[in-house]
Amino acid sequence: MIIALKNAGMVNKPSTTLPSSKLRLAIAELLVRQGYLDGITKKGKGVKRFMELSLAYKNGKPRIVDVRRVSKPSRRIYKGVRDILSIRQGHGLAVYSTPAGLLTGSEARKANVGGELLFTLW
Repeated sequence: MIIALKNAGMVNKPSTTLPSSKLRLAIAELLVRQGYLDGITKKGKGVKRFMELSLAYKNGKPRIVDVRRVSKPSRRIYKGVRDILSIRQGHGLAVYSTPAGLLTGSEARKANVGGELLFTLW
């Protein structure tokens, strides 16, 4: 999902369509909250659910420049609250799966929870 967003931004598409799931929807809502996406439109019913994600641009350049998937099925990376660091001197975003739901690095520090580091983007 995150690579599809990056690739759509690189070719200056206004939006991209992806299959929907609870995790993908939660990630998309978090990215809208942080300003990396402009909006989400849900389409379809049942197993054929899709979501259309509108990409955010700043001065003609996409807000999502690059992404790095950190945790993978073969190697999960967990961070405690004291191990959560800023990404790109505060210009990036780290997404954590915590007991309090999906949170950014700064939100996880404020909530005093750690969790699995899913990916980083800037």
